Amino acid sequence: MRIAVGGIHIECSTYNPVLNEEKDFRVVRGDALLAASYFEFLKDYPATFLPTVHARAIAGGPVSRATYEAFKAEMLAGLEAQKPYDGIYLAMHGAMYVEGMEDAEGDWIAAARAVAGADCPISVSYDLHGNVSQQIIDAIDMFSTYRTAPHIDVEETMRRSVTMLVKSLQTGVKPTLLWVPIPVVLPGERTSTEDEPAKSLYARLPEIDQLDGVWDSSLMVGYVWADEPRATAATIFTGTDRAVLEQQATTLAQAYWDAREDFVFGCQTDTPEACVREAIASQTRPVVLADSGDNPTGGGVGDRADVLAELITQGATETLVAGITDLPATDAAFEAGEGAKLNVTLGASLDPSSPQVSGEFTVLRLHHGANAADRQAVLRIDGINVVVSARRRPYHNIADFTQLGLSPQQAKIVVVKSGYLSPELAPIAQPNLMALSNGVVDQFVERLPRLRKTVPTFPFDRDFAFEPKVLLSARSSLSAYKG
Repeated sequence: MRIAVGGIHIECSTYNPVLNEEKDFRVVRGDALLAASYFEFLKDYPATFLPTVHARAIAGGPVSRATYEAFKAEMLAGLEAQKPYDGIYLAMHGAMYVEGMEDAEGDWIAAARAVAGADCPISVSYDLHGNVSQQIIDAIDMFSTYRTAPHIDVEETMRRSVTMLVKSLQTGVKPTLLWVPIPVVLPGERTSTEDEPAKSLYARLPEIDQLDGVWDSSLMVGYVWADEPRATAATIFTGTDRAVLEQQATTLAQAYWDAREDFVFGCQTDTPEACVREAIASQTRPVVLADSGDNPTGGGVGDRADVLAELITQGATETLVAGITDLPATDAAFEAGEGAKLNVTLGASLDPSSPQVSGEFTVLRLHHGANAADRQAVLRIDGINVVVSARRRPYHNIADFTQLGLSPQQAKIVVVKSGYLSPELAPIAQPNLMALSNGVVDQFVERLPRLRKTVPTFPFDRDFAFEPKVLLSARSSLSAYKG
């Protein structure tokens, strides 16, 4: 059994003006792909896996067309070179946007299908914050998506996808694939699976999987910061009993629609001014304050200084701000050296719409990293330590702080560019506050322009009706199935 492997994994806000280039991706190919931590599980399957290329980047702006075309050409060349194979597994995210192209995953997967031919089964795995289209569904045979947000089931989801593919190849059974689009697209922070109603909706999926004729049940939240027609929630089902699949897919889609008004943030939210005021007054610590509109793992630029400006204005002390992407400030800190006083302006290094903060900072610490692009500096102004970095990156793990000699547990206020908190930061938050700050991943999505939607979609539209409609994969409709 020979299975080709590849994919591309990135989430792109169409409101973000900063293009993603090849340098922004971690690319693995050949033996390095199979040795990558997120593909190690493949060794558990009775198959020979044939690596092509997998490109992965943190969320951001659109992917440059040249970068995308180069990755796609490499993947297609790998598929051609390694024929024959019995199936293809594609590890995707689902929310990629390429400049000048809508439905980039549809283009990528359809290109793989064209090389593989009609008889080769293709299974894909997705992030639940991806967007799906009929073009994608028509090109594949099996589909699985994450069931947790924050994401703690990445490997489990990838395993489900590969398990279905191996099962199909071993048994010769070709499953049915169908989906039901749901005209709702909400921020991930309002649909966390740790909070209701998403918690109960996603809890249904393992039980549905146990039904005869169901191989996988998937519920997509979609990616709201992509202003493109395919941005929508959806149920997507793979299996062998079409009647059961349709009944379960429509029932779950209706339940999601019925709950649309019940999705709320799982923590206290307010304006940046109010959140900073409450954080300063808090009798417990550390307060973890999420600067949600500039979250780089959601597609934010990561260079805004709004919340830092508010902290300074209100006189915050014992505070960590991690971090602000600012290459000029990082370079200036390294040139000045540890202990130096530095007059510098922070903010708007990538997106000129950001406010800026100017002042005299002390260079507390320099972190060289593996290369110049990984350099970080800790700057201090009044009672605030600010981490600046040479390139966009999140600070969601405790190690992100400790490698800089910082202890978030000991601070009074910790500011991170995040939406819902990561599994490492959430347990230390006393309390967690989310600032509904400005940025290209604004949580108040209704105030973002929505120019490309082609059907009424909640919450941008409210006065319309919905009735679940099953859409079958073109590949499923080619054959007769039970049901």
